[in-house]
Amino acid sequence: MNAPDDTGPARPFHHTDTGFRNNHPDGWRRGSLWAWQRERWSKGVPKPPAGGWTFPSEVPNTAWLRANRSEPTLTWLGHSTFLLQIGGVNVLTDPHLSPRASPLKLLGPKRWMPPAIEVEALPHIDIALISHNHYDHLDEATVTRLARQAGGPPRYMVPLKLAEWFKRRRLTSVTELDWWQIFSCLGLTLTFTPVQHWSARSAWDRDRSLWGGWRLDHPQFSLFFAGDTGYSADFQDIHARLGPVDLAALPIGAYAPRWFMQVMHTDPDEAVQIHKDLHARHSVAMHWGTFVLTDEPLDEPPQRLRRALAAADLSEADFWLMRHGETRALALRDAPQVRMNPHLRGDTRARG
Repeated sequence: MNAPDDTGPARPFHHTDTGFRNNHPDGWRRGSLWAWQRERWSKGVPKPPAGGWTFPSEVPNTAWLRANRSEPTLTWLGHSTFLLQIGGVNVLTDPHLSPRASPLKLLGPKRWMPPAIEVEALPHIDIALISHNHYDHLDEATVTRLARQAGGPPRYMVPLKLAEWFKRRRLTSVTELDWWQIFSCLGLTLTFTPVQHWSARSAWDRDRSLWGGWRLDHPQFSLFFAGDTGYSADFQDIHARLGPVDLAALPIGAYAPRWFMQVMHTDPDEAVQIHKDLHARHSVAMHWGTFVLTDEPLDEPPQRLRRALAAADLSEADFWLMRHGETRALALRDAPQVRMNPHLRGDTRARG
């Protein structure tokens, strides 16, 4: 009998026989979904005020955004969807511009705030970053409508084992990455990073595809998009590998009750800690004010963020609370820089 061949690369820790797991499983102790539902049934769920929640919003200048090829900007379209314009490239994060975060048209979480821009009014999207496959982050209607935009579909950047979902829908301009893999596109460097979360679109595919965040590097600007995450040591790891970031888009909502949500969703205090862990020059809040997903009032996250910032001796100039539809100009670094990843070994570049 031949001896086993142990000369090949070891399977990454986060890969399992059936899918994937988090990097720091000692902190991953998910509570019972049924216990949460029993608690909601017995104690009740916070109800919206009369007339519902309303939030300040702005009407984006879509004609200007479509024509813009030189000014670096960020526009918040709601929930975790941002339009980033950098270096003449249009990037959309977790595109969701539909009425519900659900596989059903008439059931499931409904938007309280309409999409700031409809798909057809967007500038041509060159790159769509997908963090994971949950319905409030990967919306089939939005990504398929993007594929029909004038000028051709975007490049869909997706986690490992999610490309097949796109290809079954005839969306073939797709590149999937594992954690720490890198892809260069249109003058940008994209790195897929670990965060603490999970994946599923049904009761039968839990953790079959990967989840994560995206680090985007332009010679004079960098963005970290966290997707959906609980707090973990992953953010210290990200800083150790990739260095500080100019702007981090961090989730601040969908955190209650903490005994159930803590491992998978950060609250505002934890978002401020992630801002520090990443050594972010600025951060921007997301994942709030759009869908009722959990038990805190929809308008509570920004109030708690302001208190967390004050406690950390930070302000909204450091950690932005954008209005729905708001566009902000981004400051570029004066001197172009080339980011090096000294901790990345071997060929981590993805092809697609």
